[in-house]
Amino acid sequence: MTDNPDYRKKQWVVYLVRCTDNSLYCGITNDLTNRIRAHNTGTGAKYTRGRGPVELVCATRPMSHFEAARLECQVKTAVDQQHKINLINQYEVQ
Repeated sequence: MTDNPDYRKKQWVVYLVRCTDNSLYCGITNDLTNRIRAHNTGTGAKYTRGRGPVELVCATRPMSHFEAARLECQVKTAVDQQHKINLINQYEVQ
């Protein structure tokens, strides 16, 4: 999949959604509107199924897949919710 040149050219965003149990889910996508819709219809990530509907908390500016994957890893290993939000907000759209 990553050998496809079009895949590498796409712009990606890292996003945080809040689930109904107040937990946060972090993911990356190249189509945020469709990804949120997928989470809310139960076809998104396994984690968000049964925890929806989700609400978008924040998203980054567009970036490369490499940058997005690296930031997603940092967010997913952050200790608390505020730290996760702060990491994403560093890359918010200006």
